[in-house]
Amino acid sequence: MTSYIQKQPFAASAIEQINPLGFGLGLRSEHYPYLMQKPVTGVDWFEIISENYIDNYGYGRHVLEQLMADFPIVMHGVSMNIGSSSALDFDYLEKLKALADFVKPAWISDHLCWTGFAGVNSHDLLPMPLTEESLKHVINRVNQVQDFLQRPLVLENPSTYLEFQNSSLTEPEFFTQLVEQTQCAMLLDVNNVYVSAYNHGFCPKTYIKNLPLKSIVQMHLAGPTLSGHCLIDTHDKPVPEPVWELYQLAQSLCGPVSTLLEWDANIPAFPELVAELNKAKTVLAGQIPHAPVQNNHQQGCISTPLVLAKEKL
Repeated sequence: MTSYIQKQPFAASAIEQINPLGFGLGLRSEHYPYLMQKPVTGVDWFEIISENYIDNYGYGRHVLEQLMADFPIVMHGVSMNIGSSSALDFDYLEKLKALADFVKPAWISDHLCWTGFAGVNSHDLLPMPLTEESLKHVINRVNQVQDFLQRPLVLENPSTYLEFQNSSLTEPEFFTQLVEQTQCAMLLDVNNVYVSAYNHGFCPKTYIKNLPLKSIVQMHLAGPTLSGHCLIDTHDKPVPEPVWELYQLAQSLCGPVSTLLEWDANIPAFPELVAELNKAKTVLAGQIPHAPVQNNHQQGCISTPLVLAKEKL
């Protein structure tokens, strides 16, 4: 395992150099054939899942290289494990840095969560205990990662389905202190706010208003699915009206902020995704699409979120 070697401290001013990119889509292999038929229109930038391109020197890397010539690229990871009590994986970070040196991304993002322990990867984004002790732990790890990568780290709020009983901070309070003490930035996943608020019974608008708004450099949009009494972050549906409303609020408070539409299952054709992405522009112009939250048992909808009792770990 690669040992951590202290490098020059990360320059806090680097976060101020992040500029809005416009409206983007996630790069998915299903769209490779379409994207290789240049010119590609209707999108300003692409986001890649970092792990899909680490140690990948095949056709996917070729497509990425072609797109890099014409579009800004953002790297979005799912394996940094920033909240775990396990040691940081510097073998992984070495590979992430090598990919970043190749891609030269606008920024590198991951999630405020933990994904595994003692070398075991859960392949899920697991919730953090929101405590002072946990905050100090994550601050230390974010500082190490930024010093190692020599780039600002952007962290996303995850969807959650359970909460820790001993949490003493709200997630906006946690993020506010984290960005203040590390100069990292935030990726606001508006759909994740809606999912978590629905599942835990808090007000999503209050959540957004209490975030460190000046540190938000990107927003995610996606469509969730109602499964029984729980909303699931499935990324396989159109963006519903309540998420568009939160997006409109967030952009009014932060904007302009780079917007990314996520769609990871039952992936439509590329022009259909562009059409869904373009709805974000109409929302910013004041028109909210009337799209329902879909139920996984039928093509039904919910119009008003349930106020659910908080479940505890």
